[in-house]
Amino acid sequence: MKLCCIFNIPSLYREKIYIDLDNTYECEWYFEKEDNDINLFDVNKLRSATVLPHRKLAGRFYRMKGLTGKLRRRDDFDAYLMIGAPMCISIWVICIIIRILHRQRKIYFWTHGWYGKETWSEAIVKRTFLKLAHGIFVYGNYAKNLLVKQGFKEDKIFVIHNSLSYDVQLTLRKSMHRSSIYRNHFGNDCPVIVFIGRLTPVKQLDMLVDTVKQLKVKGRECNLALIGDGSMRHELEMRVKDLGIGDNVWFYGACYDESVNAELIYNADLCVSPGNVGLTAIHSLMFGTPVVTHDDFAYQMPEFEAIQKDVTGDFFSHGHVESLVDTICKWLDEKAAKREEVRLACFKEIDGQWNPRFQMKVIESVLNNG
Repeated sequence: MKLCCIFNIPSLYREKIYIDLDNTYECEWYFEKEDNDINLFDVNKLRSATVLPHRKLAGRFYRMKGLTGKLRRRDDFDAYLMIGAPMCISIWVICIIIRILHRQRKIYFWTHGWYGKETWSEAIVKRTFLKLAHGIFVYGNYAKNLLVKQGFKEDKIFVIHNSLSYDVQLTLRKSMHRSSIYRNHFGNDCPVIVFIGRLTPVKQLDMLVDTVKQLKVKGRECNLALIGDGSMRHELEMRVKDLGIGDNVWFYGACYDESVNAELIYNADLCVSPGNVGLTAIHSLMFGTPVVTHDDFAYQMPEFEAIQKDVTGDFFSHGHVESLVDTICKWLDEKAAKREEVRLACFKEIDGQWNPRFQMKVIESVLNNG
């Protein structure tokens, strides 16, 4: 099968699944070049890849410069696997051309699908756009259920979840053991909360810092390790200083050594992401640490579905520090003695559905029977 793959940027976390696709099908790849701080992989690892400029248009609309020119006369692809981005005019044009001139070709979108917070106008644009596809790959069952409510056929929506560098992380996980990394840094044996990811406003990490202070006031002293960097770091450092909890907060910084990340996550008691959780959940569960995040799923990222309440983590009331404090206390009270049981539950969740092997199984079952 010859597959045309069109995505936004070649994100590093997608490297494994893209390479698996490239090895399974005859793929031709198109990415866009966009300035941001997301880590990218070398597209030369793929057999045929082109990177095109990102060009902003009116409002939130944009185009991939040169894409339509390269593809509008092509009729040698069996199927198209594209990012389901309704703001990308280039993808609209390509899909309409396929629908009119190449009706035997299949279009598949890989997309978040539906959040549940769409405005009236956003819903019209998104619904019209998604109907251009013959099939839709979405990250979770939450989005699938919302799409069905929007009138999309259930048998045309496929849950693919998300993944990180699973094979690399699995090898590291098998070598993990409890270490004194946090005792050596903090000089105490208090429970450790960890966050790994970019320190940006959307993650609402100021709430997490406030929570550490509230826990200390309640006599439930905890340590916090922030693994990552970003625009909020200086503000968070100042807040920690003002609250007088500097001895309990470790600004570890960005770390791209996965063996170090693995040790830091594995030895923590709980991962907390007060804002949307995203791939932080997958990273944490991969190394056996449960996750707490907020409960307003319309404003979540799809990876929240990896969190099974009271099994691999928990949810607190969105935006409420008091609820976050209570949820952490409840978890530590009820689950601390079951740490290894929880760890195995986290492993099981990732090994079952949140890895490239699962994703390839879903993709192949759809493409090969489409």
